[in-house]
Amino acid sequence: MERRLIGKTGLGVTVLGFGGAPLGNLYAAVEEAEARASVETAWSAGRRYFDTAPFYGYGLSERRIGDALRAYPRDQFVLSTKVGRLIRRGWHESKAQEMFRSPMPFHAAFDYSYDAVMRSLEDSYQRLGLDRIDIALIHDIGETTHGMRHAGVMKTAMEGGYRALDELRRNGQIGAIGLGVNETAVCLQAMQHGDFDCFLLAGRYTLLEQAALDDLLPACVARQIAVIIGGPFNSGILARIDAADATYNYETAPAEIRSKVQQLAAICYAHKVSLPAAALQFTLAHPAVVSVIPGARTAAEAASHHEMLTAAIPAEYWTDLRTAGLLHAAAPVPVATPL
Repeated sequence: MERRLIGKTGLGVTVLGFGGAPLGNLYAAVEEAEARASVETAWSAGRRYFDTAPFYGYGLSERRIGDALRAYPRDQFVLSTKVGRLIRRGWHESKAQEMFRSPMPFHAAFDYSYDAVMRSLEDSYQRLGLDRIDIALIHDIGETTHGMRHAGVMKTAMEGGYRALDELRRNGQIGAIGLGVNETAVCLQAMQHGDFDCFLLAGRYTLLEQAALDDLLPACVARQIAVIIGGPFNSGILARIDAADATYNYETAPAEIRSKVQQLAAICYAHKVSLPAAALQFTLAHPAVVSVIPGARTAAEAASHHEMLTAAIPAEYWTDLRTAGLLHAAAPVPVATPL
């Protein structure tokens, strides 16, 4: 499978990666055997980039991904995890608002300080059972997440957390550093504070949303910052078009979003194109984007992502999307299948 470089580093990630949130029991429980099978299926199809985070199931995703990947040569895959939350013992009321159906008896607490980031990575090594993390990402920082606290949190993250990651990168212990976020504004702010190799951007550059073309993506091209696309289905709505419980931004999709998705689906129908396939292929056409990492809770889901990226999509489909005003004027489109 094609690999693309992370910024100015020597790390190459496969264009199709593996998002580890579902293996933290996002929305619903996943059996251990099924979790292992999803990783093994992704590997068999050629995926060599895997992403996880302590927050995903309060350590459950890291444990499952580490257990599965330990069977393979360490120099053949790239692994990213995240910092910004410490996993602590016991229940906390915050878990009631979170979406992980995890059996792990822990909760997550935000902490972007230097010491917390160092501790978080040491804890991740233990959960993963691996001796190297290739990419470390500052997780869920931004005004949408932290509201009025954002300015103070950002200061701590840049003066503390970033300093820790930069130190580890300079020492050769980590290959690349970046952010793992759901908003573009904080990426632009982070560029003014530090030297980042990549941004894992979830849900903000998709077939449904392309405002990142106005500012973030051109800035990333200019600075050689790689973009990894998470949430290519906008947390579900682009893959589960007709489902009553289809989610957008991890909540029930509002009427205006459903309406736009139906417009996308109508043009797909006219060209006999799968909407999820178009959604995956679209993201990889931009020169800043190095990988797209849909999450997979089952082997069947993992296999379907490979099929989506190899599906033939006629050029006329993209032309009709643009004519209908469903594509940003600056949005590049695929000229061939990404795999």
